[in-house]
Amino acid sequence: MSEKEVILTPDGLKRLEEELEELKSVKRKEVAERIKEAISYGDISENSEYEEAKNEQAFIEGRIITLEKLLRNARVIRNDDVHTDVVSIGSTVKLKDLEFGDEVEYTIVGSAESDPFNNKISNESPVGKAILNKQKGAIVEVNVPAGVIQYKILDIRK
Repeated sequence: MSEKEVILTPDGLKRLEEELEELKSVKRKEVAERIKEAISYGDISENSEYEEAKNEQAFIEGRIITLEKLLRNARVIRNDDVHTDVVSIGSTVKLKDLEFGDEVEYTIVGSAESDPFNNKISNESPVGKAILNKQKGAIVEVNVPAGVIQYKILDIRK
């Protein structure tokens, strides 16, 4: 079974690489010290510091494995790959909600760097899927739990 390709912007790649480096060089050492210290307290069977440190260690190691896998399968979208004639991964798109008149701006990213709170939505999200490969001026319908939202694409930029 082949692993799924992970699409990243250069910023997303940099962030994941920095997180991986931090986990490997700093967090691993910190948690190892905490484990060593907890063991020095004696009986580890009822030692909450030891249990907590071991759980954190398992989380860190799991995250390292996840990040290494993401980076191994990464395809980086370069600025030259992003066009302004149609919506693509890496595009920043201004949309207008045709029912309420609200305008929103999203940057389309791969699912690994999706961050809706910072207006970075995945190409696999309902809105991302609906607007991908569409042109400025297009009206798209997005199925959401509350029904259907219609957006007009006002602008596409890098």
